Amino acid sequence: MSDKLNANNTIRTTRIESVKTENPTTKTYTFTDPRCAKAKPGQFLMLWIPHIDEIPLSIMNTTGNAVSVTVKNVGDATKHLHTLKRGDTIGVRGPFGNHFTQQEGNILLIAGGTGTAPLLYLAKQLAVTAKRLSFIIGAKTRNELLFLNQLEPLCTEPPTATTEDGTYGLKCLATQPLEQLLAEKGATQLDMVYTCGPEHMTRQVFNLTEKHGVPLEASLERLMRCGIGICGSCMIGKYRVCKDGPVFNSQRLRQVKDELGISKLGFDGNRIPA
Repeated sequence: MSDKLNANNTIRTTRIESVKTENPTTKTYTFTDPRCAKAKPGQFLMLWIPHIDEIPLSIMNTTGNAVSVTVKNVGDATKHLHTLKRGDTIGVRGPFGNHFTQQEGNILLIAGGTGTAPLLYLAKQLAVTAKRLSFIIGAKTRNELLFLNQLEPLCTEPPTATTEDGTYGLKCLATQPLEQLLAEKGATQLDMVYTCGPEHMTRQVFNLTEKHGVPLEASLERLMRCGIGICGSCMIGKYRVCKDGPVFNSQRLRQVKDELGISKLGFDGNRIPA
């Protein structure tokens, strides 16, 4: 194990500097950690909630030595995290994994739910170099749409918002406007698509970009216990998402398409629906 990975894998305790409620189920936490503050868009950290558990989280933003992560209350660990306040102690390991490549030209990002967080981080950097930057954001309902106000000034056109219940934007899945856009413009107008969100959405994005010959980079989410490629709980095909990912390009996604959005390993090691 390299000295850098050893250092990144050492747990550091820090205190929460701020907690921002994004919607009824989602909060953004900011804390100081010089190592994770050097992370590139797409990388993740392991956050320890004392006496409870350790969970993987995509990095949403860094400023100086400050790091922000956005967390939805979806289970026991995140439920306890949502009770923590400014000044409370947490533990951090990381950053881990690979990151998005930063392409120039005409770029499209498509996010679902909290998958918007790492793509916002990426969009902030792409806004400086991309010729055209577009964003499709989807959620089940209006109050689950994240960071719209922050995305608008970064994009060359207003972000396209979709909700499954029609309470904001288009009433459809985020992949529907993507399908229409690719059918109209395809590889002639898009140099790269980036995506992060539920895996069934990622599978649809992959199928559409493959059909139209557009390169894709997708951030995948799997069960992660160690974060450094030892435990194998995050396997997809021959790859360990924590170490070989979490960002996968089109070539690697082709190699795991029989599992992508279909199956994954559960807490007991048995295969379950993705």
